[in-house]
Amino acid sequence: MPSTSPNKPYRVGRSRTGLGLFATKPIKKGTKIIRYFGPILDSKKKDEDAIENKYLFELTNRWTIDGSVRKNVARYINHACKPNAESDVRPRKRKVFIRAIKNIEPGDEINYDYGTDYFKAYLKPIGCKCDACEKKRKKQRAEARVERLRLKEKAERKAQRKAEKLAKEKAEARAKAKKTLAKTLAKTAAKTPAKANGKLNGTHLNGHSYVKAAGKTVISPKRGSARALHA
Repeated sequence: MPSTSPNKPYRVGRSRTGLGLFATKPIKKGTKIIRYFGPILDSKKKDEDAIENKYLFELTNRWTIDGSVRKNVARYINHACKPNAESDVRPRKRKVFIRAIKNIEPGDEINYDYGTDYFKAYLKPIGCKCDACEKKRKKQRAEARVERLRLKEKAERKAQRKAEKLAKEKAEARAKAKKTLAKTLAKTAAKTPAKANGKLNGTHLNGHSYVKAAGKTVISPKRGSARALHA
């Protein structure tokens, strides 16, 4: 990890994306924090125009700063979609300074917006990891969890209503079947002579009653009369 002067209001430290630049002292809004520097590349020279790395800072269509040199501590400043600093570009002097656009407290990471071209080329493919984007993703994940839970509860309520409806239909079907069976039994009972002790009783004829049993008819006379002969 590169060392920084204790007199500077910043230090290089571990960040979410690797290394970053952190404030060690309060930095007021508008303060020039650090210069972004390195060899100046001329795009009209093929060998210089062919140089490609993540630390190139374009000043104009022709001039570009190659900030990959180790002494350029400003290269450790990470991108943020909602930064606390900005790049102050001075094309004529071929210089770039990083300036605070908010009050920065000790321990805060210093960051600035790298611009649309850099974002599309390097950050969008892997996903921006700045605080604003992390908060946005966290919010989206929370909303997705809430939506999944809502859909799950909706499905459960629907399944419960369906089960209740099915149970009600079954209960109504059983009640209807029971009622139909009762009516059928009542009609059958009305058409069939009553049974008693497994024998079929007949009606009274001339004071006698008859009982059919084992294929024979036995006539029982009134009490005190002569007993009839068995058939």
